[in-house]
Amino acid sequence: MNDGPMNIYLIKLGELTLKGGNREEFEFQLRKNIQAQLKGNSAVVTMTNGRFFARCPPEKGLAVEEALSRVIGLAGWAKARSCDKTIEAVFAVCVLEAQEMYAAGARTFKIEARRADKTFPLDSYGIMREAGGAVLDAVPGLTVDVRHPDNTIEVEIRENAYVYGYTHRGLRGLPVGVSGRGLLLLSGGIDSPVAGFKLATRGMRLAAIHFHAYPYTSKEARDKVVALAGLLGRYSLGIKLIMIPFTKVQLRIKEKAPEAWTTILLRMAMMEIADRYARNKKIRCLITGESLGQVASQTIENMACTESRTRLPVLRPLVGTDKIDTVDLAKAIGTYETSILPHADCCVLFSPKHPVLKGDLREATAIYESLDLRDLLEEAYMGRESENCGYPPESGRKRGS
Repeated sequence: MNDGPMNIYLIKLGELTLKGGNREEFEFQLRKNIQAQLKGNSAVVTMTNGRFFARCPPEKGLAVEEALSRVIGLAGWAKARSCDKTIEAVFAVCVLEAQEMYAAGARTFKIEARRADKTFPLDSYGIMREAGGAVLDAVPGLTVDVRHPDNTIEVEIRENAYVYGYTHRGLRGLPVGVSGRGLLLLSGGIDSPVAGFKLATRGMRLAAIHFHAYPYTSKEARDKVVALAGLLGRYSLGIKLIMIPFTKVQLRIKEKAPEAWTTILLRMAMMEIADRYARNKKIRCLITGESLGQVASQTIENMACTESRTRLPVLRPLVGTDKIDTVDLAKAIGTYETSILPHADCCVLFSPKHPVLKGDLREATAIYESLDLRDLLEEAYMGRESENCGYPPESGRKRGS
């Protein structure tokens, strides 16, 4: 570890602060996740009284900040200055912070203070009042605005005194790994990566499964899905992506099923394979990017047909979400530009002109079972390949994983 000056990042916990007797379990997982994201950056993570701290050499600062922006479960984080717990030292650092704020364009400020160590001679209100006065005396161009300041200087009195300005907003949510595992049905579109991200923010660890129809779909379409899994895996500490060769299944459905039913039947077959893989790997639920009424296959009747081939819970985090909101989130997490690349997946290529809108479950089941897909589904399942995407940075495909 570098013995010279260190960057200090004060990390604020999110929703897990509301937990009761199992809070330690959540904090342990979050610390583990932070350490994993910061791996390779010579960073040390510690915790005291409801705050995590990450310390790293200054040359690693930008990489650490970028990594912290991907950690699910943080309310926020800030680059902080540490000083002795004396009034003079704290006020001097507040002035230094204010001078930098002023140089960056801020003209109004306020002081916020938290005093965990009650032996400090000023209480929280006293710190805010007296430190504010010190800043006004030292930086004449600044004025106080307690309602809408350009920036806030925060003071925390703990085992040391910490002073910091701008707090970066975190991703919030629960630490990945505290809510079990889910299998995401990942397409090359906008919705499914966002659905996976939303479940990751609820603490779920993700695996993903994708169905391709090579040579009807291109290598570029496959690479696009691998890239999406990698982008999502940066937040969820890695994703194992399962690739299922589905060409023969799709051709059988196209040849023997009524055209209007082909999309529903295809999705039923996908659910059956996903259910099998999830059960074999002790994964507790399936995740889709479906949004009620968005396309023909996503009416309530058709979703009932689709999920009839699994007994696992099917989670649809986007079911009531407006498309514009989904697109906005896709842009925020960095998947949108990849999702809109013009490489069609198997669902698009085999879509009927006039699909069933309100499929009857009994009719769907009868048609599905008449297709005699068992051997083709077995062949597709046994021909699966896997690839590790995102973090950790493993590569290479494996058959039958």
